[in-house]
Amino acid sequence: MLMTAPDRHPLVPATPTAMPADAVFRGEVVSSLTRIGRADWDACFPGEPEAYDYLLSVEKAGIAGFEWCYAVVRSGDRLVAAMPGFLSQYALETTLDPGRLRDVIGRIRHIWPKFLTFPLACLGSPCTETGSPGFHPDVPEALRPAAFETLLTAFEAFARQRKSVLGALKDVPQPLDPRLAEIIAAHGYAELGGMPTAWMDIDFASMEDYFARLSAGTRKDMRRKLKVRDKVRVEICSDAGALLPRIMELYHDTRTRSEWQFEELTPAYFEGILKNMPGRSFCTLYFVDDQLLAANLMVHDGAVLVDKFFCMDAEKGRPYNLYYLSWFTNIEYCLTHGLKRYQSGQAYYRNKVRLGSQLTANAMYFRHSNALVQRLLQRVAPYLAADDTDGTAA
Repeated sequence: MLMTAPDRHPLVPATPTAMPADAVFRGEVVSSLTRIGRADWDACFPGEPEAYDYLLSVEKAGIAGFEWCYAVVRSGDRLVAAMPGFLSQYALETTLDPGRLRDVIGRIRHIWPKFLTFPLACLGSPCTETGSPGFHPDVPEALRPAAFETLLTAFEAFARQRKSVLGALKDVPQPLDPRLAEIIAAHGYAELGGMPTAWMDIDFASMEDYFARLSAGTRKDMRRKLKVRDKVRVEICSDAGALLPRIMELYHDTRTRSEWQFEELTPAYFEGILKNMPGRSFCTLYFVDDQLLAANLMVHDGAVLVDKFFCMDAEKGRPYNLYYLSWFTNIEYCLTHGLKRYQSGQAYYRNKVRLGSQLTANAMYFRHSNALVQRLLQRVAPYLAADDTDGTAA
């Protein structure tokens, strides 16, 4: 499938100001985003819906098994580069397809709990779509490699202090600036294919125009699937309220069906996103006979709509084609509110491409502190790469 890199859509493009060619960079890692100003952080990530308020909501969500941190670079008192990061215990089979090998590892772990589990220090976030380094617009292209080198070196020193033997960068969009890729390689990281991100530009004026772009077979199939639409009540809310326990039931049901399970989201995650991102987050609810059968958490920055999580009662929701209904509901939202891109995230690619999405490749980079283990991991890496290019929707 075609892999292309999407353009960013910043709401208010920043105007760069001159930075001296001999600027001195200083890197550090802080334990909370509250130690960094919102404006300073967001300036490094223009056009990024999952910016300061989103990451702070993740930090405060109480997600088990993760310790959050933030690698930053300063020049004088100014923040010039940044990336979120985390510490965790990483089970090597996390991205393995369900099967005999995964079952064998699971049985061994009952006897030896730490088997194939490494203390991990990773740049990126398990709760964001991608993990690009962010640079303040004042940092000229020529100085960005030096700023990134400073950031990566500071994070590695932090990882050593925390005795993390496995280092990584997660979901870095491709193609990466060759100068940054050279720095990553020079630090001893090996590349591992990640799961692509699906997105679609809303460059059409109406749903009729969108349908006209689909193949005849897809149009016919979608119109058939949407015939049950009048049996479903759709509501958009900015506060889950009393429905939060039911949403969490749907989330856990959906998560249990997933082949890849890393983080486990909490009620505080859903509550925090909706509370801390007013006007930039919402949850779409799908009811049949007053019973909530599906929920879809969304965030946006006024230009890009990001589908964070769709969860559904599989048994009761499937007859109403709620996954496909949510897709068209999200596109209608973009058209109504003037959003220019719908980013539907990772997995279920076959359906997303069929419905008009493009894919941006992502890469993981990893490095074990033991050279022998690193060579072994490089040999088995192709078997550990997550892949859902043939996945279908629930």
